[in-house]
Amino acid sequence: MLSKNKIKLLTSLKQKKYRQQHGLFVAEGIKTIQELLNSNLVLQQLYTRITFNLDTSLETLITETDLKKISFLKTPNQALAVFKIPDSKPLPKTGLILVLDAVRDPGNLGTIIRLCDWFGIYNLVCSEQTVDCFNPKVIQATMGSITRVQIHYTDLNDYLSSTSLPVYGAFMDGNTVYQETLMKEGVLVMGNEANGISEAIEKLVTKRISIPRFGSIQETESLNVATATAILLSEFKRR
Repeated sequence: MLSKNKIKLLTSLKQKKYRQQHGLFVAEGIKTIQELLNSNLVLQQLYTRITFNLDTSLETLITETDLKKISFLKTPNQALAVFKIPDSKPLPKTGLILVLDAVRDPGNLGTIIRLCDWFGIYNLVCSEQTVDCFNPKVIQATMGSITRVQIHYTDLNDYLSSTSLPVYGAFMDGNTVYQETLMKEGVLVMGNEANGISEAIEKLVTKRISIPRFGSIQETESLNVATATAILLSEFKRR
């Protein structure tokens, strides 16, 4: 049986300030946990209804009732693991780099991390206003891809001002991506779900690109940011 203090600690990890305070984050579900266990991430503790055959000091078998108390899911998925948040790495200077300007939705960020994994984008640079990648909903949506993508949080003004790479930005009124010259190395900036790329970051973009609409009644306001990211990354990689 889990103590009240342990339950309080685990449930507090839903909030960013407590994840940062304790240096811990939560992952749920057998597949996701197994992916994280097979990575370089350090397991702090596993709470589970089924054994993973780990060191007994790291694995705690619990009841379904206790799992429901600590789970962030409506329907708990057999296991919940607590991992240590890894140390930050130096910001990338080369390659094809994806940048997110204030993407707020955890599902969008999780999907974008999976897209980076799929398309071989090893570095994802996020503004400090972008949702925390260790948010439980983000972790769930990545399906383990977070172990293969290096995620950085920084001041985008400073980062983009210092890069020597071309900076592509996704805009509704940009040049169609299908006709634009796309370099093998560069920075691709995707904006906020509601407001797009902020004014300050827009000034640092050197190439404005867009995804053209092909529908006969062109009234769709915009694409979901994760969907747009998939299309643009596919086009960069296709070239």
